[in-house]
Amino acid sequence: MDPLQAVHLGPRKKRPRQLGTPVASTPYDIRFRDLVLFILEKKMGTTRRAFLMELARRKGFRVENELSDSVTHIVAENNSGSDVLEWLQLQNIKASSELELLDISWLIECMGAGKPVEMMGRHQLVVNRNSSPSPVPGSQNVPAPAVKKISQYACQRRTTLNNYNQLFTDALDILAENDELRENEGSCLAFMRASSVLKSLPFPITSMKDTEGIPCLGDKVKSIIEGIIEDGESSEAKAVLNDERYKSFKLFTSVFGVGLKTAEKWFRMGFRTLSKIQSDKSLRFTQMQKAGFLYYEDLVSCVNRPEAEAVSMLVKEAVVTFLPDALVTMTGGFRRGKMTGHDVDFLITSPEATEDEEQQLLHKVTDFWKQQGLLLYCDILESTFEKFKQPSRKVDALDHFQKCFLILKLDHGRVHSEKSGQQEGKGWKAIRVDLVMCPYDRRAFALLGWTGSRQFERDLRRYATHERKMMLDNHALYDRTKGKTVTISPLDGEVSKLQKLLRVFLEAESEEEIFAHLGLDYIEPWERNA
Repeated sequence: MDPLQAVHLGPRKKRPRQLGTPVASTPYDIRFRDLVLFILEKKMGTTRRAFLMELARRKGFRVENELSDSVTHIVAENNSGSDVLEWLQLQNIKASSELELLDISWLIECMGAGKPVEMMGRHQLVVNRNSSPSPVPGSQNVPAPAVKKISQYACQRRTTLNNYNQLFTDALDILAENDELRENEGSCLAFMRASSVLKSLPFPITSMKDTEGIPCLGDKVKSIIEGIIEDGESSEAKAVLNDERYKSFKLFTSVFGVGLKTAEKWFRMGFRTLSKIQSDKSLRFTQMQKAGFLYYEDLVSCVNRPEAEAVSMLVKEAVVTFLPDALVTMTGGFRRGKMTGHDVDFLITSPEATEDEEQQLLHKVTDFWKQQGLLLYCDILESTFEKFKQPSRKVDALDHFQKCFLILKLDHGRVHSEKSGQQEGKGWKAIRVDLVMCPYDRRAFALLGWTGSRQFERDLRRYATHERKMMLDNHALYDRTKGKTVTISPLDGEVSKLQKLLRVFLEAESEEEIFAHLGLDYIEPWERNA
């Protein structure tokens, strides 16, 4: 049962609409004068056309009520290019060769971006001169039967950064974040799964018919999607963005070292701004929180890829100073192809290092940076990893490898970019960095886990448990269906013997081998942005 179904107590109540021509009654500033739109009513209906016209005008587009010579773009829904040309012929209108015939998906994406987006092949309506016009929109990349094949698991979907449904996923992500801040786990997961599956679609959702057969879309989610299709925005997400508790929790947890419990405490004490919190003498802050306040402006600004690459060189230079054969891999969002992030994560391993050398490396590296004046904050968590411990059953379980949470000083001169996120008049920027040290034989599992995304990893572990009867985490893959029988003699020398079934830990030298053990097609890191 959909965890959000209890919230949705009945069919979505639509607000009363005004019909007719009131869309032209409110003047709006035209921002994009090179485009003149005409929205075709055929197969769309008067009411929906009126709302889309109103929405486009609010966004600064020029939209004509009637088709005229000034129109540059005709936007249609559930029509092929042939259908539109046939309609033009019935109106005794000759289509100009410069007239663009576009699917409604282009307009929806424009509304989400707040400006005209580039016209791609998927947006252009196909004119089929060799067959009768098709009632199916020519711009749809995925035929309806293919929708039924979409998996409920993100690890069986390829999700790039090319999101065709950002208008919907942005709203769902806001609602998921709000539920996470309120610790409403069930509804948070439902929103996250819905957002994840929409991000994987190779086509934009333009009508509720497009959602048929797509998994993870419960009644509440479909109601939200329907509202966005009709109004161009989510009233639910808008209400969250204006909610005082949400805004306060977002602000408080943006400080490095502040979690939900501290945010709840500050909110209940009546705080709403960081300046009030910092000036209150009765509050006591951890060392991590003190660093978070001290370098706040730098830490809340995004780390761009040139900065991440500069940090990568800094880390590699320090690590190989003490372990020349060490392998240092940038993980997280940057490994998945993202251009920005809030921190930079690195996985470190060495094929020849002893256990003692592994344990000492992060201490040596941070001491090295401290001597150079580059270490602004450091917190090392020692390893609690046990080689033969079963993987955790929890899909969100943290690993037990040695790790280090840092704030490093990145000099502007190390960044090969014209644009840097540094503050005006300052020659460096504080950057959040996480280092993870793992044994060489567990590097594939650690790399897979630390690459993300969060939803991809959660579904990968869920798939392993429910579909393959295996247990997966950042340490190992454990197969509960395989094993061998061994004989163990009792210590007291009795004749009777004990038999014990030993479960199998599956070895892997690479991520590809882990996918193969699970019976999954390999998904590249840049296709894991679920």
